[in-house]
Parts: sequence; structure tokens; C-alpha cells
Amino acid sequence: MTVQLDDARLTNMIAEGCGEILKGVRKGGLLRSRALGDAGDELAQEWISRVLAQHRPDDGFLSEEATDNPDRLSKDRVWVVDPLDGTKEFATGRQDWAVHIALTIDGRPAHAAVGLPDLGVTFKSSDVRAVTGPLSHKFVVSRNRPPKVADYISEKMGFETVGVGSAGAKAMHVLLGDYDGYIHSGGQYEWDQAAPVGVALAAGLHASRLDGSPITFNNEDTFIPDLLVCRPELADDILAHAADYAKEYGGF
Repeated sequence: MTVQLDDARLTNMIAEGCGEILKGVRKGGLLRSRALGDAGDELAQEWISRVLAQHRPDDGFLSEEATDNPDRLSKDRVWVVDPLDGTKEFATGRQDWAVHIALTIDGRPAHAAVGLPDLGVTFKSSDVRAVTGPLSHKFVVSRNRPPKVADYISEKMGFETVGVGSAGAKAMHVLLGDYDGYIHSGGQYEWDQAAPVGVALAAGLHASRLDGSPITFNNEDTFIPDLLVCRPELADDILAHAADYAKEYGGF
């Protein structure tokens, strides 16, 4: 008999289990580089697919590592996941990779978890609160593709930018208070954002597009051009500077 789990517990257990699988794949250094990354992606994806097929067979599913099934567009409940966000970081022994698991209902993250397995922590929308306190005066950005709009906003506000790997890691470090905001431009996909946005919103952070519009999920086109996750008291200033940048340079 299949154990009946509520949505929050299932979300959290998938994130934690996936993290353990990925640490096992990397254990002992038996695989390296691309072979390690590919094995992590494939094994984690297969496990998640089997779990959801058993526990939520009627829900839709969208993942970076699976062929997209357009049937999801007719469903209210859709799991949006990235089994291994930051494959390059994972494969090269860095710690800034993550597991993204989100259940979206009517296009919004209803339950979400972001695991940072190398740090031994999983952030869960069911039980999370952002750290408050003094500002760090730092924004976190993509380590590989830092966006010019972030440099512009940082200069206007007297902040500095720091590059980190996984989108999930960046967003969770804002939650932890290490950085005051995560600014991204240049494109991501729904699986990059669903879980981090869900956890960030549950924690009381601001999360939106750089034009201030809300982010929705389970769209036919899964591309999302930009993202802002930040402390709520900074959102208006950041969005105003982003608007000035877009006016001056014709977009983000």
C-alpha cells in the first residue's frame, strides 16, 4: 500500500531524497567532470519521476531533465522541478548547486523546497522565515553571466555584486541574509525559478520579474527572461532603478 503523504511533506521528502542520491553519485570520486554531472542529472530525474508516478499519478510534470509533455497545460497541479540545478558546480566539486522541487497550483508555487545538499540544509516553504537584520549591501548574481543591469542597480544604490552558481543557492543566500537581493537577467526557465520563488515568497521576501510583474508557471513557453528576489524593503528602489536602466538601454 502506498503511504498517503500531504503535498508539503511529499515536496520536502523529494527534495531531501534527491539530495542524498546526488551526494551518493559523487561519493568516492569514482565519476568526474561531465560523466559525473550526467549521472547526477539522470539518476535524480529517474527517481523523482518514479516517486511522482506512484504518489501523484494525475499531476502534471515539468523538468529540465525530462521531455516536456504538453498535457500538463490542461492540469491545475503541475510539479516543476530541476533535479540538479548547477550541474557544472556539482561536477567540479563546488558547494553552490541545488535541488529544486515545486508543486504549482493554478500557475503559482503552492509548495516548494530548495535543497543545498553540500550544506546539509533544505529550505521548505512549509517552514521558513527570512533572516532580518542589518543590510549586507551586496547583491548576488550569476557567477558565469553577471547581468549589466545588476551592476547598474548596484552602482546607483552603493552596493557590490558577488557571483554564485545555482539559482537556488543564490536565492537561499538572500533568505539567509548573506545578500540583500538576487538580480538576474539573460534568461532562465521555469524549473530554475519555481522552487526558489516559492520558498522566497513563503519566507516573506519579494520575488518578481525585473519589471515588477508576478512570475507564473506552467506556461507553454517555459522561458523566463529575468528575476528579482530581494528583501521587501528594497524592492521599490531596485525596481525603480531597473526601470531606469530599461528606459536608457532599451531593456534588461
